[in-house]
Amino acid sequence: MGVPVLSTDLRLKKLRGSGGYVIATVDDLQQGKGNLGGPDLFLAPIGRIDTSRISKFFCNTCESEYDGAPDIKYESPNEEVAENLILAEKGQYICQTCSSTLAEYREFKKSDEAADVGAAKPIEVADTVASEATEVADISIIEDAGPDTISTELPVPETDPESQPETGEIRSIIGMAIFDMGAAGMGTVKQIGIDATQTLTLVVEGADGTRQMIAWDRVRSVGDIILLGEKGPAAAPSQDHGCPQCKFENKPDSKFCEQCGHAF
Repeated sequence: MGVPVLSTDLRLKKLRGSGGYVIATVDDLQQGKGNLGGPDLFLAPIGRIDTSRISKFFCNTCESEYDGAPDIKYESPNEEVAENLILAEKGQYICQTCSSTLAEYREFKKSDEAADVGAAKPIEVADTVASEATEVADISIIEDAGPDTISTELPVPETDPESQPETGEIRSIIGMAIFDMGAAGMGTVKQIGIDATQTLTLVVEGADGTRQMIAWDRVRSVGDIILLGEKGPAAAPSQDHGCPQCKFENKPDSKFCEQCGHAF
């Protein structure tokens, strides 16, 4: 008897990225990956889509919609970024007109699916990046592309100049991908600051654009990616302060949502 044809499982969907969107046909598996719990589907969790299945794309920079597919630039490093976690592919969807990035993605795989992810691989800092490094004493402004901030300045303790690390050993973690213990992607670090309790905190933005705050004491290791460990006692109070409207994780003493202004 007849076997279901693959095309019957394909659906035309709008897939959003940080710099635009594409209109493409996706199967049930891809649709499940792109669904982060809201009404929209996102490109980042899906990864690379065959250009023949993309009919249109929209660029936020150009503010225009174009027929056909954007350029897709990718590489397959197959690099071990943590114990039992391989970066299989990373790439970008790029506007053919202005070369702006519509979306970025990274695809990871486990060497052993039954095992947990271990410590992150240490960062190897090359001498060629020395000119891009920042002296510890100069780090004070916390950069962020969004309007909402936790803190604009971090206190820098006085240190002996002879104990300062040499130029080239400092690397920003802004923009780094962050993963939980199960190797599930949580988003990228957008900001670092200090909350009302003077706790060093990361602001992490997910693929759907929502943000959450993660205490630094949850960070298990930092390498090419950031891996989280189990929630510590300090993180427990914040779990009851997720905004019911936008899901942003607020400080325990917040009266209003710092993301959308919703009153608690």
